[in-house]
Amino acid sequence: MVGEMASPRLMGGEDSSAILAVGLQKRFGKTWALHGVDLEVARGTVCGLLGPNGAGKTTMVRILTTLLRPDGGHAQVAGFDVVREAEQVRFHIGLAGQQAAVDELLTGRANLVMIARLYHLSARAAR
Repeated sequence: MVGEMASPRLMGGEDSSAILAVGLQKRFGKTWALHGVDLEVARGTVCGLLGPNGAGKTTMVRILTTLLRPDGGHAQVAGFDVVREAEQVRFHIGLAGQQAAVDELLTGRANLVMIARLYHLSARAAR
């Protein structure tokens, strides 16, 4: 990331994207998990990451949720830089994992409602 200039689109603002990643890179030893990935998700839309095992989906999600630092490139979530403004990113997002469900006997919907309640949403808003 040293010597790279941030894209003008990475400056945030009310009209910025929900998610914006430019040239994201992550290596584990000699293996590239992400090698120059670009992604833009418009506010108010739903996005799914699809691909075969080892394609970098989990790595991308971990970077976007501030659980992992990228080796290169830039990313913003809700207009906040995932490295420099990680606390603000975490304040604006929620992450409910597929495998690490709070209660594995609940349905996917019930798990999402429970996570929303843990974020102090009312029962109605959580539903």
